[in-house]
Amino acid sequence: MSIEILTLLFFGSLLFFLLLGLPLAFVLGGVSVVFLYFTWGFDSFYMVSSQIWGTMESFTLVAIPLFVFMAMILERTGVAKDLYRMMHLWCGGLRGGLAIGTLGICAVFAAMVGISGAAVVAMGTIALPSMLERGYDKKMALGVINTGGGWGILIPPSILMILYALITGVSVGKMFAAGIMPGILLMVLTAIYILVRCHLQPELAPALPKEERGTWPEKLRALRAVLLPIGVVIMVLGSIIGGITTPTEAAAMGVLGALISAAVYRQFKWSILQEAAIRTFKLTGMIMWILFAAHAFSAAYQSMGAQDLIEGLMNMIPGGPWGIIVAMMVIVFLLAMVLDPVGIMLITLPVFMPIVESLGFDPIWFGILFVINMEIGYMTPPFGFNLFYLKGVVPPSITMKDIYSSIIPFVIVEIVGLGLIMIFPQIATYLPDLLF
Repeated sequence: MSIEILTLLFFGSLLFFLLLGLPLAFVLGGVSVVFLYFTWGFDSFYMVSSQIWGTMESFTLVAIPLFVFMAMILERTGVAKDLYRMMHLWCGGLRGGLAIGTLGICAVFAAMVGISGAAVVAMGTIALPSMLERGYDKKMALGVINTGGGWGILIPPSILMILYALITGVSVGKMFAAGIMPGILLMVLTAIYILVRCHLQPELAPALPKEERGTWPEKLRALRAVLLPIGVVIMVLGSIIGGITTPTEAAAMGVLGALISAAVYRQFKWSILQEAAIRTFKLTGMIMWILFAAHAFSAAYQSMGAQDLIEGLMNMIPGGPWGIIVAMMVIVFLLAMVLDPVGIMLITLPVFMPIVESLGFDPIWFGILFVINMEIGYMTPPFGFNLFYLKGVVPPSITMKDIYSSIIPFVIVEIVGLGLIMIFPQIATYLPDLLF
């Protein structure tokens, strides 16, 4: 059977079972195993099992449950409420100040928890009612929370970056370092957009009245709210960048920081630990199945010899190597609208990475572009996770249409940031090259 027909059957089968609503990890792994059997026979399963065994021996893998557990604890500590009070006092005097303060809190949360969704739920519960009460345009408020909530997978530590590193073989530490400057860039671009638009349309996000801005003693006391989050960030990122710990050991430091935060906020309870542990077990189990599916897919894809077919198709794209990179970004952007990020990684990375490396591009730089696209996928309809997280906490008066329409200008800002990182790769590669 020709490689063209095999490729159509392979991806057609994946699409068929996904449309039936079956879990992606089982579809990807199951279809891959079936095609392996009929193309290479029973012996091909030894190749998959040996790859999985090698992954299971990876010390890096231990970081995933540790970072997930840290996120589950921090979600329940009350850190977000104190941070928002501090931002309220310091930024409220600006037009759009509460929106920019919310972005700052989302960035701090991203640097603590490593997953998307935590900041969306926290800010949707705390910041959204406050902004709406003070006359903020609902689309502006929704867009800010949706955008900032997605940074959890870009600003390190990031679970998706760890998975990217496991699938592609790059350094987790380099990926973490590479995410810092792009995360700051996207935050600055979004803040500039808010300031400019609120200057042109003051009614969208009015400044707080003077009586709500707080006195200097109140502002200074409120700064205590950032001490614990900064401490957690230093324990995690500082220990990696300082060369004190590996990313896996830093994850354990993060768990310690989360437990200290829970104790300080008097939330160190058996019920919270139990719930966080159970959720961590569930997420870790899902990730293990996903890794199995990734290895099975990679083995099946390579055994069919489809790599040459894909490379041939890519070489037909106009624009040379940069045309191929842009085409990859467009494909990932479209997939991110309908599939979850981990699924996209499993389907595309085994195809894209050999091409990226053969073209001479830095896989760390490409990984940052990939993760930003995943982040945009979290906030774009029809199936962006952040959209549904937000819908779960907003007042009944806010419809799904409001949430969908709110993200349009913010997606454009993110795409501008993505373009800048493509044009100036040093934004992503400078810190990894400096530190490693």
